Amino acid sequence: MATAKRALLTGVRGQDGSYMAEFLLEKGYEVYGLVRRTTSSNYQNIEHIKDKVTLYEGDMTDDGSLIAALQAVQPNEVYNFAAQSFVPTSFSQPVYTGEVTALGVMRMLEAVRQVNPKIKFYQASSSEMYGKVENTPQNETTPFRPRSPYGVAKVYGHYATINYRESYDMFAVSGISFNHESPRRGVEFVTRKITHGVSNIAKGKSKVLTLGNLDAKRDWGYAKDFVEAMWLMLQADRPQDYVIGTGESHSVREFVEEAFRCVDLKWEDYVKVDDSFFRPAEVYLLQSDPSIIKANLGWEPKTTFKGLVQLMMEADLAKD
Repeated sequence: MATAKRALLTGVRGQDGSYMAEFLLEKGYEVYGLVRRTTSSNYQNIEHIKDKVTLYEGDMTDDGSLIAALQAVQPNEVYNFAAQSFVPTSFSQPVYTGEVTALGVMRMLEAVRQVNPKIKFYQASSSEMYGKVENTPQNETTPFRPRSPYGVAKVYGHYATINYRESYDMFAVSGISFNHESPRRGVEFVTRKITHGVSNIAKGKSKVLTLGNLDAKRDWGYAKDFVEAMWLMLQADRPQDYVIGTGESHSVREFVEEAFRCVDLKWEDYVKVDDSFFRPAEVYLLQSDPSIIKANLGWEPKTTFKGLVQLMMEADLAKD
């Protein structure tokens, strides 16, 4: 009988980490998660699978803890989802964002190289690396022009991954994921802020939803669909970076309209725009061209934009 594959996930308690843990467990993997010691640890996203995932304490700013986890687990695959991933916070905490989101990738790559360079490594890159885009849609060769410390940090992690692949012949890849959402998104992110806010309005708990730039356009997919693409990248014959997205772009306003439609309310009666929610440097339009991953790995998203808004609304409406 074949030995089960082992995977180590950083950021296992987050949106992507929790969906990936579920996905890998269904595939018969032994799943291990790296968790940072905090006073208010939140295990909500993995509560239902906590007994099936082995957790190790570690931190992306501490080399020794990464090496220790790799030595203990001896994984076949590592998925790096750990990051300070909220763009507005990256403006107020740029150095910390760099430590975790940029240098953290380098630390993990170096730890993999030292412990076992045969371990396959997945880096969660981001469409925020494109920033002020020069052409639309964006593909694997579109230049990066990041517009936030988060985007800058992700570019560093992206090129670090390429560098280790080319320098040490490691199976290290980056998936350039466009916006991917779910009911597990933090309420500080605009999509979840909308669905959480609209559900509160529908329940009579609040009367207004305050947002920033309604004209910003994003390529929004469902995180649960995206983790399959990430897994497929590590099953391929050779390491290659891919754009992961839906190929469609929708404005924040469209997301708002769709969310209010789910509860039969007119959004104009409840939404207020506040300039303080605008970014210092705005990213106006992101839209993916996922044709290469579709052609090479056969992946495409299963969930439509309307379907995504609906499932997020249903989840928030079901909460107390």
